[in-house]
Amino acid sequence: MVAGEASGDLLASHLIQALRRRLPAAEFYGIGGPKMQAAGFRALFPSEKLAVHGYAEALRHYREIAGIRRKLLNDLLADPPQAFIGVDAPDFNLFLERRLKGRGIPAIHYISPSIWAWRGGRIRGIARSVSHMLALFPFEEDLYRARQIPVSYVGHPLADVIPLEVDRAALREKLDLPQEQLMFALLPGSRRAELRHMADTFIETARQLNQRFPQARFLVPLATRETRDLFEEALYRLSAQELPITRLFGHAQDAMGAADAVLVASGTATLEAALLKKPMVIAYRLSPLSWRLMRRMGYQPWVGLPNILAGRFVVPEFLQDDATPENLAQALGNLVVDRETCGRIADTFEGLHRRLRLNSAERAAEAILPYLSPTQTWTPAPQAV
Repeated sequence: MVAGEASGDLLASHLIQALRRRLPAAEFYGIGGPKMQAAGFRALFPSEKLAVHGYAEALRHYREIAGIRRKLLNDLLADPPQAFIGVDAPDFNLFLERRLKGRGIPAIHYISPSIWAWRGGRIRGIARSVSHMLALFPFEEDLYRARQIPVSYVGHPLADVIPLEVDRAALREKLDLPQEQLMFALLPGSRRAELRHMADTFIETARQLNQRFPQARFLVPLATRETRDLFEEALYRLSAQELPITRLFGHAQDAMGAADAVLVASGTATLEAALLKKPMVIAYRLSPLSWRLMRRMGYQPWVGLPNILAGRFVVPEFLQDDATPENLAQALGNLVVDRETCGRIADTFEGLHRRLRLNSAERAAEAILPYLSPTQTWTPAPQAV
């Protein structure tokens, strides 16, 4: 198994647990993070090595990442596993999957690349690389079936983990927070590169919100010690230590669930905020080169998963040069004082939650089991066109 960042580590850990219930003696190894390791995964390399952000950073780290991929591929070909499961990280995993599939090793990809959002031509490479695609969203099935790519829609694991009704009071008590205080959760990203692009903007947004709402408090969950250090450095650089900011080590879902509104960098955290039924503002910035490349290849007017799944702008998005502290603070401030709009957002997100809540890890495990049967000899399917 290979998972490339915090969200993939979480999804893969649930899948490992579901497979272990069926195959207690199974061994899982490859590239993974702490949640996978807690589920019994043997990490040959940490997932942080693959957590790069945008084309520019990928190019800077290409030599190291290519070396890891080459060594892992050689190891897998020398001692073939019964199956390979790539969890997200499509640029890294599809390369491995194509070569493993060509050698008769089933290559299963968990989390469809966003071919419906940008770089749709990748589906030709996916057809050559993947033995079975596990899709998290319902509209993805038809895309793969049209190309004769085996696919299973399994729902989203986060929709299973997050309860349909979130007890905000209980979460505030858990985090030792006042029950009545106005609170904003700020999630500038789970990767170091995201913090470098977003930390200053999020802190300045908090400063402006603090001027409008002097009683407000800000919760900032940070995934790793490295990202925490980067955020601390930004606070010091901006002379913002006086802001009422509570830094948390992890606890992202708790922070969002306890908050009145969320400012979040685009990514899986936007879906988490939606499943928690929270009004949010989505912000994202890349290096200028990565932004120009991605902008040319995009197909949809939205980048946030909640808006993509709803097919409309349910919550505001501010991208690149529009992601200014002024814009973000105004949009967040307007949300928390508009109860009617917050209610409509919550109703939309509840419907979304119910559509995605399918016991995903169990469904994914059932789709994978035929490739793990000790009596089955797997033959690569004819190449799709």
